[in-house]
Amino acid sequence: MNIGRIEHVSADGDIEVTYDASPNGAALLGKVALFIRRFVSVSDSQNVVLSLWVAHTHSFVTADCTPYMAITSAEKQCGKTRLLEVLDVLVANSWLTGQVTAAVLARKISDDVPPTLLLDESDAAFAGEKEYVEALRGVLNSGYRKGGKYSRCVGQGTKMEVRDFSSFCPKAIAGIGKLPDTIADRSIPIRLKRAARGEGVARFRRREVLPEAEQLRNDLHIWCTSLDNILEHGRPELPDELTDRKQDVAEPLLAIADAAGGEWPSMARRALVELCAEARALEDSNGTRLLSDVRDIFNDHGIDRIPSCELATALAEIETSPWADWSNGKPISKGKLARLLGRFGITPGNIRQPDGKVPKGYHRDDFTDAWERYLPADTPQSPFTPLSKCYNATTRINTSDSADFDSATGQERSGSENSEIPNKNAPCSVVAFSDPSPGGKTYLRDASGPGCTCQECGVHYGSMAGWRAPVAQGRCQRETAN
Repeated sequence: MNIGRIEHVSADGDIEVTYDASPNGAALLGKVALFIRRFVSVSDSQNVVLSLWVAHTHSFVTADCTPYMAITSAEKQCGKTRLLEVLDVLVANSWLTGQVTAAVLARKISDDVPPTLLLDESDAAFAGEKEYVEALRGVLNSGYRKGGKYSRCVGQGTKMEVRDFSSFCPKAIAGIGKLPDTIADRSIPIRLKRAARGEGVARFRRREVLPEAEQLRNDLHIWCTSLDNILEHGRPELPDELTDRKQDVAEPLLAIADAAGGEWPSMARRALVELCAEARALEDSNGTRLLSDVRDIFNDHGIDRIPSCELATALAEIETSPWADWSNGKPISKGKLARLLGRFGITPGNIRQPDGKVPKGYHRDDFTDAWERYLPADTPQSPFTPLSKCYNATTRINTSDSADFDSATGQERSGSENSEIPNKNAPCSVVAFSDPSPGGKTYLRDASGPGCTCQECGVHYGSMAGWRAPVAQGRCQRETAN
């Protein structure tokens, strides 16, 4: 396919191009993707998004928002600068730079023909001179939306005046570590890793690849120009998994993918969801991380209430969470848990336990509003059985592992004899049963449904400390601390 061909260059330098009447957008984007991957180690999802963004730079004036490419890595030599160099020969009106003065930054972006800003070494830029850092933040915070402006004082002495500079243009920002949260929120994350041994990429020699790159850039410009009306008025379907801000910046990329056709519409949506979900998992604030972990605990254990002390213990046992050493190396306390949740209007209250105690704790319903507002849609879970229904005994149940607990009937029984014991204290067909195999456990189960609660955990019925999964299969999944 050859969408655009240079036929003639006039004395004034004008290029006359002829192209096919029906350009194959899917094939053109495929060529861009192959070009990028030839020189940079990127994942499939990253390559899809980068290819769409390159096309977007040729048509961003038709969009209400422009997504930033947040190109980051954990260490040096992961290909960030190389990726910017590759993008430099493909995007429209490229401006590849490191650090410039605040005055240059504001004036360059507000040119009559806005550039595509490719900013390298952003980690150093954000740690630099205060005036430049503030200018950069102002430009980036406002420049993702059409009409975005950055205001500066210009002139000298008594002739100083405030002037608004346009800040709207495509931007790719490369650096080590995280971007500021407000900027990351406007970006699609491209987290690069150092190429593995044997994962060969070609050496990028600008002079050698420039003819091919110029052809691709011309073809992209022609194709995107032909789509101006479609892209400006298109309303692509947006993935529900993305946040509102991410949907805003993803919309122009999805419009291009839909216009290209083929596999690009589905590939684009999968790629955006994957990249943004990974970033969300890594960058969630402590508050949203807490809400997510609490939701997992309620879902995994199939309960509708939990005491504050047990929720704090369960949070601290999540290996990938910060809660185990939240307070100067000590696990999160129920007091600090309450303060964190208080930001969302969630406060502990009295919850009635099956043993008659009424500790402070939380009901599942306390979190429903915050989960809906601050977390992505939950994955489907099996229906949970309310604690008040499946678990109402008021005496401890004997297990084959412990002689310290009294049986529900006041008599000692072996595991095999105890395999099913009517529970006289339970009001709703609740029975106690034991696994007769060696090391068997004792549970309370509602005979009319699948829910069951392990009684092995100790003093408090329904203690969630140490649990890793629901026990609806009749097997205790508890992992003891020792």
